[in-house]
Amino acid sequence: MAKKPKKQQGGTPATVALTAAGTAFTVHAYEHDPASPSYGDEAAQALGVSPERVFKTLVADVDGELTIAVVPVAGQLDLKALATAVGGKRATMADPAAAERTTGYVRGGISPLGQRKRLRTVLDASASGHPTICISAGRRGLEVELDPSDLATLTDAVLAPIGRL
Repeated sequence: MAKKPKKQQGGTPATVALTAAGTAFTVHAYEHDPASPSYGDEAAQALGVSPERVFKTLVADVDGELTIAVVPVAGQLDLKALATAVGGKRATMADPAAAERTTGYVRGGISPLGQRKRLRTVLDASASGHPTICISAGRRGLEVELDPSDLATLTDAVLAPIGRL
């Protein structure tokens, strides 16, 4: 009988999912400032990492279905490109309350991993140009650094050019 992986002490659903999958990752914690206007820019600056390597997780509504978009904090999500990437017609940003309820995370701490309800995921194609990227670990002030191909595999993500600078 296989043993269930133990939940990490102080882990988030994202880090627990990474550990359970046997994926290599590094956790980076920093002091989150609640007054910060941009969670992603704050993370990049606090970690000393280029904003092109720190990716934000956004929840969009594509033709009535919540969809995860993972794009660099240095740019913005192209909603039309996101809809096209998943074969949809129209995409809008999801209602923040619906995003939090569905993922199980709070805004500014939504991770593409370990969500309450697994959502279709699109990862910006620029991620593949980096050996590692940073994404939210599921809590404000906590990031995980991992190989973008591991993130794509774990989330069954489609890689597409959905970000714009």
